[in-house]
Amino acid sequence: MGTTTAATLTTATATATATAIVPLTVQDAEVLVDAARRAAEEAGVTVAVTVLDAGGHLLAFRRDDRAVLIAGETSTRKAYTALQLNAPTAELVDAVQPGGLFHTLPTALERPLLFIAGGVPVHRGGRLIGAVGVGGGAPDQDHGFATAAVAALGR
Repeated sequence: MGTTTAATLTTATATATATAIVPLTVQDAEVLVDAARRAAEEAGVTVAVTVLDAGGHLLAFRRDDRAVLIAGETSTRKAYTALQLNAPTAELVDAVQPGGLFHTLPTALERPLLFIAGGVPVHRGGRLIGAVGVGGGAPDQDHGFATAAVAALGR
């Protein structure tokens, strides 16, 4: 390997290392959960919050004692859907209606997706690093709580 090629590879490796995106951490997940719960509490809503990493693995989950039991399942499925499609679930609701782009998708996968507002992907440096899902309130409320959580992480 010539000097020019070795220098180019070294520079490329250094650049890739310098621009590596930090994955979603447990500390990030706690910020997301706390911010979503705080927003819900201010609205007088009891919720469950799920945070998944980029691989779809659970990083954090919390369900308020008074939240309906199904909120835990919906928050997880909303986070998973937002992660898999890299879009807020609020923007995907119409896509599963008859004739929509994803009409059969909710039942086509082993792990079911949920096309109800409340799931939001989390990005860092322009890359998808995870997702947060909120369940327990009205869909628009859950979306607002999840969006507030992502905004809090960006601060």
